[in-house]
Amino acid sequence: MKLGYSAITWGGVVGAPAGVTSIKDLFYRADGDLLQAIRDIRLAGYQGTEVFDGNLLDFADNPDVLLGALETAGIELVSVYTGANFIYPDIIEEEFAKIDRAARLAREFGAQRLVVGGGAQRAAGRAPGDMESLARGLDRVASIAEGYGLQSSYHPHLGTLVEAPDALEELMTLSTIAFCPDTAHLAAGGGDPVALIKRYADRLAHVHLKDWDYGARRFLPLGEGDLDMRGIVAAIRAVGYDSWLVVELDYYDGMPRAAAEISKRHLAEILG
Repeated sequence: MKLGYSAITWGGVVGAPAGVTSIKDLFYRADGDLLQAIRDIRLAGYQGTEVFDGNLLDFADNPDVLLGALETAGIELVSVYTGANFIYPDIIEEEFAKIDRAARLAREFGAQRLVVGGGAQRAAGRAPGDMESLARGLDRVASIAEGYGLQSSYHPHLGTLVEAPDALEELMTLSTIAFCPDTAHLAAGGGDPVALIKRYADRLAHVHLKDWDYGARRFLPLGEGDLDMRGIVAAIRAVGYDSWLVVELDYYDGMPRAAAEISKRHLAEILG
């Protein structure tokens, strides 16, 4: 297994302001210095990184800057994160236009994988057909990604239709997309990451590792929360996954590189 670290910790996640009035421009973005993040990720001992679609868009007109930074650091762009609401018919084609652009950028910058989140929660609660709409949308995303030579996977996330284990089971039954477990989001949604990794072993295509504090309800570097990361990694190995493990931490009170180093030390202890 190879270790990557998401650039999200450098600035945290924001949305592109243009998306307020133009859905096709609603990209995710880490509001920090991506080039510094790449340097720090390498210095912390990782081999790869994951970035948001909007951060790639920032370099679309001058790709050599980002490609040069990755090459100089010896960091591989493993994956790109994108997502959408998927349940509103009036905007769905705009969302797919955005996802298509994200997939195209991912290919152009050499990524292997497209990680997809989303599935909106309505103000009035879930409506009949919402999960089916999400499933159809994700199957279409998988087709788009395949067209660009990318492996796609779905990332369950707090604040979406797929928080709890029963919602994940429903979606996995309805959709054929692969699975990206995020250990902290699964735990925060009431699930057991080890059990869910084993349950969907045949769909496992990408992994996000982060720790979770049940009492404070916050994300933490690996080894600083309540999750049994050793048991999680053992489960990942047991099901035969031997590819990228991407550490992700949405926010950190200190320097982002320090968080990356804490998680790397904990993983080194686990992996030997």
